[in-house]
Amino acid sequence: MMNRNFPKKKILAFLLTTLSYCAVTAQEQGVHQQSKLYEWPTDPLVKKKLDKWQDQKFGMIIHWGLYAVPGIIESWSICSEDWIERDSTIAYEDYKNWYWGQSKLFNPVKFNPEQWAKAGKDAGMKYLVFTTKHHDGFSMFDTKESDFKISAGPFASNPRADVARHVFDAFRKQDFMIGAYFSKPDWHSEYFWWPKYATADRNANYDIRKYSWRWNKFKQFSYNQISELMHNYGSVDILWLDGGWVRPLSTVNDEVRSWGAKIPEGNQEIDIPRIAAMARQAQPGLLVVDRTVHGPYENYQTPEQRIPDHKIDNPWESCMTLGGAWGYVPNDQYKDAATVVRSLIEIVAKGGSLLLGVGPRADGTLPEAVVERLEDIGKWMKWNGSAIYNTRAVDNYKQGDVWFTRSKDSKTLYALYAPASQSMPEYISWNGNAPRAGSKMKLLSTGETLRWTKENGSTKVYLPTSLKDKDALFRAAIAISFNTAK
Repeated sequence: MMNRNFPKKKILAFLLTTLSYCAVTAQEQGVHQQSKLYEWPTDPLVKKKLDKWQDQKFGMIIHWGLYAVPGIIESWSICSEDWIERDSTIAYEDYKNWYWGQSKLFNPVKFNPEQWAKAGKDAGMKYLVFTTKHHDGFSMFDTKESDFKISAGPFASNPRADVARHVFDAFRKQDFMIGAYFSKPDWHSEYFWWPKYATADRNANYDIRKYSWRWNKFKQFSYNQISELMHNYGSVDILWLDGGWVRPLSTVNDEVRSWGAKIPEGNQEIDIPRIAAMARQAQPGLLVVDRTVHGPYENYQTPEQRIPDHKIDNPWESCMTLGGAWGYVPNDQYKDAATVVRSLIEIVAKGGSLLLGVGPRADGTLPEAVVERLEDIGKWMKWNGSAIYNTRAVDNYKQGDVWFTRSKDSKTLYALYAPASQSMPEYISWNGNAPRAGSKMKLLSTGETLRWTKENGSTKVYLPTSLKDKDALFRAAIAISFNTAK
């Protein structure tokens, strides 16, 4: 419940401050940087699953938790770091108690995972990552390790109280690969933030060298919760571990220090090798994504809220928000479909996948504007998806406004013309990536065969004048397929 000394005006002032802050500062200070090292998996089942995942190209990450109730930034507002903005007249402990109290108000009576799955399917998405637990420790599944969970509050009597189960089921029915997001830190656990001490920052708030017995309890707690997810929720393809500052000291190198993150005292790790072995016994071939902790348990890299400036040859995804925040906030500003499409093209041409973030409201439904954006993205994907799905990058991946991808068998090349403007030129041209003599240039969106010429190593493809009459989404990016010269 809300502290009676917590004035409503103060709450409103805080919310407004947080909403304006979360779109920029929080996403910069709370984001995960990309590790520069990568180690390919050796397990044949993991390699097979990884290859399948690389075919999907487009996924949905759903942030949903306590923070949806007041409509504020996910978890971070209870972290005491100098980049977090809160009303200075409100005591920190009072604020944390107010935040924890949202668990008594979270009652998503319109919870509709089928709506979410349909919206993802309509957008052309192929895999899901769902937040089973964020840093605040509130579990969106029926864990037996804690009462701080969706299935213990006012939603407990609902037949769908075990939220994660129904989310995973709804997306499986739409043929999605299933990913379970799990935060390694848990700010509600007494074994991570010990009530004996103040909570100074995102790290454990006690010396885990001195109190190793307590940290060992946290490690077992984490193991047990992940075991529940791996054994009780059907088939899972991805274990997506967030909170990269919880990591072995042996992986803290100059690169990690350059991120500006505080290095905690003691070996703040939760024994991922043990967790991964258990998880893969339950889910053979499981992809483990221990974000930024390079090695055998970071099966693909996850640059956040940005697109790398070059092609990357190992598996990776850009996780980016559709709006300005990961979770639901009122009046969020969403990217238009054309912007998302152009980002997807750039990411795929550089060898990656796009994991697009959306946040349901506290009642359990997606905002109408989100559904509309996803439908629009899906229209473009239906026209041009063969240039995205099941493709791989080429060395000459970009020339001007033209991006290139190739089929896995290397027989077909795709050219995607994605200018910032909506103007339609008479033709597009590029050097290299030469079509085979006699190859047909096919406009994917209509099936039309296009006229093309080749002079002095330059390929020139003439666009139909009818494109000028198409709507902006149709012209957001033009995809062309052709056979390669090799």
